[in-house]
Amino acid sequence: MNLDGKSAIVTGGASGLGHATATALAEAGAHVVVIDLPDDERVRRSEAVAEIGQRATFVPGDVTDPAVATQAVAAATTHGPLRVVVNCAGIATPGKLVGRDGPIAVDTFRRVLDINVTGTVNVLGQAVAAMKNQELDGEDRGALINTASIAAFEGQVGQVAYAASKGAVASMTLPLARELARDAIRVMTIAPGLFETPMMAGLPDAARTTLAESTLHPHRLGQPQDYALAVLQILENPMLNGSVIRLDGAVRLAAR
Repeated sequence: MNLDGKSAIVTGGASGLGHATATALAEAGAHVVVIDLPDDERVRRSEAVAEIGQRATFVPGDVTDPAVATQAVAAATTHGPLRVVVNCAGIATPGKLVGRDGPIAVDTFRRVLDINVTGTVNVLGQAVAAMKNQELDGEDRGALINTASIAAFEGQVGQVAYAASKGAVASMTLPLARELARDAIRVMTIAPGLFETPMMAGLPDAARTTLAESTLHPHRLGQPQDYALAVLQILENPMLNGSVIRLDGAVRLAAR
């Protein structure tokens, strides 16, 4: 897919996997609309988006809000046909079903699913409504790429909410690809392994080293640029559709 003169939406694009992806898409010629939370005292997300350059627009807001998704689609289509959506926004709030303080808070569980699953569906729905009426670009009208996790398949103790949410993202891949095939819109999911992201940054150095050593080859944590490269490769290959790609260096998560 040639991205010159086209537009893309990346959720969670102000940091981590999303920021690397937004940067790569802009460098490939697309105008990228980034949906992420508004700036706060600790994080200046608008500055991170500005670093991408003139081919980036920041839409602050919550991915679960239909109005935010509508605004992002409108912003994208002013810069060219909307051809790409990459959903990277997500949270990984830990918690056992029954921990030291009792059963997991239902609101905590619900919030993880709301952002990781409902947020993904919200943005996809608004984007597809615009994509399906566009002219074909080669064999496609567009491509949707979602982010799961290897926790969807090997969730660890304390990941009940996160694993459930990422399992949902993985399992919707084929039904969406089947539904959207008539509109020539492809759907893929990337399931990253152990990556160097803001979620990982909060761990002690010793814990991060141990995690890195568990990745067989390459013997390191994944980098956001590895994820962004996978996105570009999916866009280039029209036969990639309806599947979940593990991007994990052959790591398999232990129970704890």
